[in-house]
Amino acid sequence: VRRGDPSYYAGLFSTADFDAALRGGEVHFGTHLDVTSYAEGVRETHNPSGRALPAVVWDFYQNGCSLRLLCPQVFSPTVWHFLSILQEQFGSMAGANTYLTPPGTQGFAPHYDDIEAFVLQLEGKKHWRVYRPRTDAEVLPQFSSANLTQAELGDPVLETVLEAGDLLYFPRGFIHQGDCLPDAHSLHITLSSYQRNSWGDFLEKLLPAALQMALEEDVEYRRGLPMDYLHYMGVANSDTMDARRTAFVEKVQSLIKKLVDYAPIDAAVDQRAKSFLHDCLPPVLTQSEKAQSVYGFPARWQGGGPCNVDILITKDTEVRLLHHGIVRLCNEEAGVMLYYTTENSRVYHKEEPKFLELDPEYTESIEFLLSSYPNHVNVDNLPCETLEDKISLATLLFEKGILTTKKPLVQV
Repeated sequence: VRRGDPSYYAGLFSTADFDAALRGGEVHFGTHLDVTSYAEGVRETHNPSGRALPAVVWDFYQNGCSLRLLCPQVFSPTVWHFLSILQEQFGSMAGANTYLTPPGTQGFAPHYDDIEAFVLQLEGKKHWRVYRPRTDAEVLPQFSSANLTQAELGDPVLETVLEAGDLLYFPRGFIHQGDCLPDAHSLHITLSSYQRNSWGDFLEKLLPAALQMALEEDVEYRRGLPMDYLHYMGVANSDTMDARRTAFVEKVQSLIKKLVDYAPIDAAVDQRAKSFLHDCLPPVLTQSEKAQSVYGFPARWQGGGPCNVDILITKDTEVRLLHHGIVRLCNEEAGVMLYYTTENSRVYHKEEPKFLELDPEYTESIEFLLSSYPNHVNVDNLPCETLEDKISLATLLFEKGILTTKKPLVQV
């Protein structure tokens, strides 16, 4: 996409933000930053150990090395906000890396990735070559490739120079390489999504659960195998004409077809959603959302003791979910679990999955809150048995940052 506007992504991320991240003292080589080069067909990583101090990092850059800042959303609220919007739109984890490359150099070997990639050119220019998947097996691959050589590539399907404000998209499996022109550095951010988010990945969750249910409910799956099946089955016997082989294959096909009847599709979707919520960045709050949630609650120490501590929710308090995509209700063996993202970290999987174990009687109320969003509802309208239960549930969800109120609970 040719923007023709160098300022289109202004404010998203810049070399000044890159430098500020280094000066913050939290960037470490190999964990947050990679120093790379690619010359004469050889890709090298030059990471020393320890903190990525500005003097060391910028010396690498001055000597022709590319810098890859991993997970800039950890250091940049702007990138965090951007990704939090994208993850909700894609229904899949959205990630990012930023790449700063000196003029006239290339930092990475040609390769393909296991993610959908969107390259946003932030500063300078970069020359890109993109190649189609070489074989059917490389179309929408599950895993990224190793470094490839120029001899393996063929002709590019796209060759272009991105300038500030431009966007380039390439799907999983499309080989790509980018190098800087002699007259300009390049800073770009690559946004990624749809990693391990295919039908096959879903079936990996679904089929074992379906088989377990079939084993529990259908005696046909528990019957013993024929005593002599090893004699006529297997690769060594694959060309043998034998009625017993035909009957064995037909029995396997029959059991596989019946497996569909036991497939807990919705439960498998919930398990995928549970994993997605663990992957998610925490939601970014607007000023009004902060003021109307626990994050803006004015509890503090004053006059020798704490004040404004009590969360006084009544039957007339109007509430709603903070955001629609921040919770998932799952029925599991241990009980009814409500998974949520509000206590996630901006560092990927730094925290364990966050969940509340709920009484089953609260299930309908959670579903009511989900279906009511984005409208506010009175606490008294929650379909719990007693008013005490309604207020108790609303208070619990408010304390976890899951609910906001229409008006701040405490006027300051």
